[in-house]
Amino acid sequence: MSAILDVRDLEVAFRTGGFLNRRDVLGVAGVSLEIHPGETFALVGESGSGKTTLARAVNHLQETSAGTVSFEGVRIDRLDRAAMKQVRRRMAMMFQDPIGSLSPRMTVGDLVTEPFRIHGEKVDYKAETERLLALVGLTADFAARFPHQLSGGQARRVGVARTIALNPALIIADEPTAGLDVSVQGEVLNLLNDLRERLGVAMLIITHNLHVVHHVADRMAVMYLGRFVESGPTEEIFRAPAHPYTAALLSANPEPDPDKAQDRIALPAEVPSLLARPSGCEFHTRCPWAQPRCQSDAPEIVDQGSRRVACHFPLAPGATPPAKERTA
Repeated sequence: MSAILDVRDLEVAFRTGGFLNRRDVLGVAGVSLEIHPGETFALVGESGSGKTTLARAVNHLQETSAGTVSFEGVRIDRLDRAAMKQVRRRMAMMFQDPIGSLSPRMTVGDLVTEPFRIHGEKVDYKAETERLLALVGLTADFAARFPHQLSGGQARRVGVARTIALNPALIIADEPTAGLDVSVQGEVLNLLNDLRERLGVAMLIITHNLHVVHHVADRMAVMYLGRFVESGPTEEIFRAPAHPYTAALLSANPEPDPDKAQDRIALPAEVPSLLARPSGCEFHTRCPWAQPRCQSDAPEIVDQGSRRVACHFPLAPGATPPAKERTA
């Protein structure tokens, strides 16, 4: 099956400094990924890892400096605004803040049908409002409400309804459960799974919440300083992470079974600045398993069965770091 989204060697550079010391800093550094129709792909990593920058670059909301982005077989990273408007009929963006991303001056009915107006679609707005609200589990009377009259979960459902209005082939969702109670998060994730099955839409989800990833993603990629350090099937990675950074993130994920012991892998030091990337493997300054080679040689990302890993010394299943680097 052909990929609906194909990203190759993508780079995003930011210009920093003043007139005399201006330099380009890579926020995304040579990333490649594919997403297939009906698939959910998750981007995971700490704040500042480059997840949102990558997602914005895919949607052409952020200029790229190298590489290519192809959507439905067409290269889109160099399209002008008018051409991208047509692409965005098929590639929808769901923003992080459930309520803040909705105009406070518009009713729910106007919000969910606004994509039709933007793209000049002649539709029965009342019928479309009722159809879209029903798809996300809201009754027709919500159409008259304003965003301030909605709970966080209801606002997120309205955002989802707005996102699916034009029947997109791909939804890019930035932290879809941010700011929601745990019980409401589960409802939203179930809704996204249901819509994927009913509409056949593919999804690119950006999140630091590993529960979200485990619940909805078929495949995932772990980002560190703008690079993928591990990618592959979600279940395989959760079962046996191969990169030390992945293992540390997963160890910090709360264990739902209180009777099951859990060792957390502590990551010393702060995330390095993009202005001063470490030599060799960029994770070596925080890695409990680091060897001398890691300080000088940058690892290539290589295939390991169904996943790809950038590590000189990939972890064996169940590997644990030296005891001094572990916390209960």
